Amino acid sequence: MGTPELLVALDLAGIFVFAVTGALVAVRLDLDVFGALVLAGVTGLGGGVVRDLLIGAVPPAALADWRYLVVPLVATLLTFYAHAALERREHVISLLDAAGLSLFCVTGALKALDFGLGPLPASLLGLVTGVGGGIARDLLGGRPPQVLRSDVYATPALVAALVAAVGVQVGLWTPAVAVGSVALCLAWRLLAMRRGWNAPRAGRAR
Repeated sequence: MGTPELLVALDLAGIFVFAVTGALVAVRLDLDVFGALVLAGVTGLGGGVVRDLLIGAVPPAALADWRYLVVPLVATLLTFYAHAALERREHVISLLDAAGLSLFCVTGALKALDFGLGPLPASLLGLVTGVGGGIARDLLGGRPPQVLRSDVYATPALVAALVAAVGVQVGLWTPAVAVGSVALCLAWRLLAMRRGWNAPRAGRAR
């Protein structure tokens, strides 16, 4: 199963990059620092809180460990002071979102395994962890959630979470499985963005 230190490290990294995307959306909406902190916190912590509640890990890690609350605060402050430099880079929110998705889908699956779930339900919880915060961010920011748009988003997260869960379940070395699964999701997601891959859509009569 996943080592606690590895899970916490990956979780905090995912929280940071997702929180930055939330803070950047707040900057683009011209919200004040409190609004940015709310968006950053919801984006960084939302998926993990849902996961913990579903698996019975209460209180959620976001409330039980002070580091989970400090990381969104730091991400918000850094983004507030460096947003001009961040926004000069094309598609910065999408790139950070892909990184957060990749980290969270794996940590979600591994933590669910640690709480006794099998690989399939653990991978589904990995998906929930990966997309939950982003959905909340997009809804609060007044835009359609990324996961519901046509480009390939949820599939890489679900597959990477399943790879991580199965790999750990059969006894492979957890750090290698975790890093490899994160890399798989990130590469797949970035390639989908670059090449414009889309999920199937129903045709509409014109």
